[in-house]
Amino acid sequence: MKTKVFFTLMVLAIFAQTISAQEKEKRFGFELSSGLSIALNELNGAKLKPDFGYEGIFHYRFMPHTGVYAGWGWNRFASDKSFIGDNVDFEETGYIIGLQFKHPISNSSVNYYLRGGALYNHIEIENEGDILKDSGHGWGWQAAGGIDIPLGKNWSLTPGVKFNSLSRDVDHNSFNVPLDLNYLQFRVGILKTF
Repeated sequence: MKTKVFFTLMVLAIFAQTISAQEKEKRFGFELSSGLSIALNELNGAKLKPDFGYEGIFHYRFMPHTGVYAGWGWNRFASDKSFIGDNVDFEETGYIIGLQFKHPISNSSVNYYLRGGALYNHIEIENEGDILKDSGHGWGWQAAGGIDIPLGKNWSLTPGVKFNSLSRDVDHNSFNVPLDLNYLQFRVGILKTF
């Protein structure tokens, strides 16, 4: 009986020490990123120019190297000619939620990260700020990777590459026009952990 009690107390002590060590590490974070967005395909005949976007996401780490993230993003692509008219912007905005894996590179303080998530976004077609068409929100997906470079106490630089895929339809002249938007984002972000 004494052996069982001793063993149970040892397990509880180790468990308490592990929890205490993890609590000293920061579990939450907020990241702002911006950079170049490059469409990988035409959007129903509209050739999209490279443009830019930004994203703000919250992080929560629930295991030593694994966490969740959620936030909001905006990306714009200009087009000289499209099915809707000349000189329009295609703006993709909406929400993202996903899983993140972050791990140190060798024995350094620099980490690499991998992300996979779901998008709930829409595509607006605009001309000089006027919304011509709106696809409504729908589901897409995102895959990303990059590095996390510590800058100082609880601050990091997070350069990376993201791939977004979203398929939506807009109504134009009583026809459903499919919009299949696939693009790369080259981002540099600032992450604050707390």
